[in-house]
Amino acid sequence: MGALLDNISIFGHGLAAALFGALAIWQFQRKVDRNDKQIWLGIAIALTSFWALSVAVEGYFSPISRFTESLRNFGWLAFMFMLLRTGEGRDEPKTVNIIYAALALVLVGQVIVDSLITVFVGSPRLEGVTLYTSLVLRMIFAVGALVLVHNLYSISAPETRWGIRLPMASLAAIWTFDLNLFTITYLTQQFPAELHAMRGPMMAIIAPILVLASVRNSEWNLKLSRSVAFRSLSLIAIGSYLLMMIVIATALQIIGGDYARLAQISFLFGTSIGALLLLPSERFRASLKVKLAKNFFQHRYDYRSEWIRFTDTIGRPGADSAPFHERVIKAIADITDSPAGILLVPDDSGQLVLQSRWNWSSIQVPARACTVRTIPFFEDTSHIVEFDALRADKDDKCDPAAIPEWMIQDDRTWTAVPLVHFDRLAGLMLLARPRINRTLDWEDLDMLRVVGRQVASYLAESRSQESLSEVQRFDEFNRRMAFIMHDLKNLVSQLSLLARNAKRHAENPEFQADMIETLQDSANKMNALLERLSQHNKASPEQPQPVKVRELVQSIIEKKRLLHHMESTHIDDLTAIADPVRVDQIMGHLIQNAIDASPDGAPISINARRRDLSVAIEVRDQGTGMSNEFIRGQLFKPFASSKQGGFGIGAYEARELARAMNGRLEVESTEGAGSRFTLILPLAKHLSEEISADERAA
Repeated sequence: MGALLDNISIFGHGLAAALFGALAIWQFQRKVDRNDKQIWLGIAIALTSFWALSVAVEGYFSPISRFTESLRNFGWLAFMFMLLRTGEGRDEPKTVNIIYAALALVLVGQVIVDSLITVFVGSPRLEGVTLYTSLVLRMIFAVGALVLVHNLYSISAPETRWGIRLPMASLAAIWTFDLNLFTITYLTQQFPAELHAMRGPMMAIIAPILVLASVRNSEWNLKLSRSVAFRSLSLIAIGSYLLMMIVIATALQIIGGDYARLAQISFLFGTSIGALLLLPSERFRASLKVKLAKNFFQHRYDYRSEWIRFTDTIGRPGADSAPFHERVIKAIADITDSPAGILLVPDDSGQLVLQSRWNWSSIQVPARACTVRTIPFFEDTSHIVEFDALRADKDDKCDPAAIPEWMIQDDRTWTAVPLVHFDRLAGLMLLARPRINRTLDWEDLDMLRVVGRQVASYLAESRSQESLSEVQRFDEFNRRMAFIMHDLKNLVSQLSLLARNAKRHAENPEFQADMIETLQDSANKMNALLERLSQHNKASPEQPQPVKVRELVQSIIEKKRLLHHMESTHIDDLTAIADPVRVDQIMGHLIQNAIDASPDGAPISINARRRDLSVAIEVRDQGTGMSNEFIRGQLFKPFASSKQGGFGIGAYEARELARAMNGRLEVESTEGAGSRFTLILPLAKHLSEEISADERAA
């Protein structure tokens, strides 16, 4: 048996030496810009290879093996310290640095004590004290190193925590194994040959994990969160483990003889039966998890830190900061480690539309992003939807009719958080699945409800500010109208005087020259006034009536052909209920906008088709396009224009004219690809009835 264990130890440590040596060579030969973290990572890996080789050649009890073990631990300790010191946003207390310094002193003391073992070989008593001290120092270092690993992982920000998960897990495995080895040696006063033999294979298994970690995160960046306090759970767990080992060892020593074996069998049998009865019960596991989380373990969130981060993300925009609605998405997504999200808000017609997206360009959101039940359901329940549970039919509180199919079909869709403000839905936020998938627990749901209500109040305040700003713009418009009317009155007075004098001096050549100059000046002033004020139809509009769509659209195309290249591939012969004058105005706005946005030579496509019981007249261009943020927040806002010299009222007037005819205006646009404006008008009644009858017959 001893020979077999020796062979396992030699082979395992030799394999670990080879793997860590190869990893060290690969690390130093990589063509990347090396920083202090990468240099110390390579040194720690190389020292680990040297230690494994020493154990394989000389054995664990040799002085060189003990010395290289201390060097290995020092290398990994230095790597962790460099990772902490170079992290972004570092604000750790001095006690953390003191712990690193104390462990470094422990390693120095360990080297000194190990060197004295050979000196006291001739004195059994001094040799025993030296071996005991060396063992205690190794136990102290293992415990302290585990605490630092836990601290480094817990203080890292959520967005960078995934990058250090594998290396921290590897170091935790190394020092957990060492702690078991040294603790059992200390309690039993015997060196466990089995654990020592398996130490090499365990290190060989860890080497590929570090390779994977290096490939996934070559920069080893770390962004530290604000909260860097130690979590007491790690210390409690380690202390409880040591206490349990002492109690079990003492109990077995007291019982002794055959009763020790009986006690071990009884303990294993009892715990096995208990596990078989309780662990398969999902109700028991869920209840136990909640009770432990609420009453024993520390909370998942540091609420003070989360609140500071949340308010900083939303309320402190900088020169290069993202738009407000993107910051809102990021503020909630960071809470659950979600990498992306989108925000849907109600439009003027009470339908959810895409307001903004953050890191989620792949999700396809339709123009109408909800069903008739979506808004009422979330306003009544404020229910947070977990889509994994919904797909598995495990969400009994969710109304399936309230969730659009496009949300369910996208596998990245993880959670829907309603933003309710005074029983009104201010928005709906969809969060993408985190890198490490998990289910939401009670604390996640409570946190999302609180921040959801807070964000809803921010959105409501933002909309109030927009409305107030719009009112202020109308006030400014009225003020400018007073000046314009005054200028028009002066021009009318000049023209009236000119008309009276023309009766008496029409034959005078000098008067004729002055009259022409005066008329030219008046025309120039009127053109200047028209540039300052958009055209508004002051006449009473006619009531909508049956209109032939084909003739109307073709006449509009003919009038605009001299201005820009127009094309049409499909115009249905339909009859719509509309006012031709207002349709002409709407199409004039849409075509002019398309001309302004299109490059020279790029055609503008105009088509008309039937859509259910409506007529859809499309104006499509291949211009610069618009962002979702601009469409939602600026396109239909009066006096907001992205064009040089634009008055910003054309799109607003077109939408209002469409609504006056019981129609609507839809917009789809992609930046860099173009836009499509669709005017929706109701079909004539007799045609709608024929279509409905045909659909019922079918």
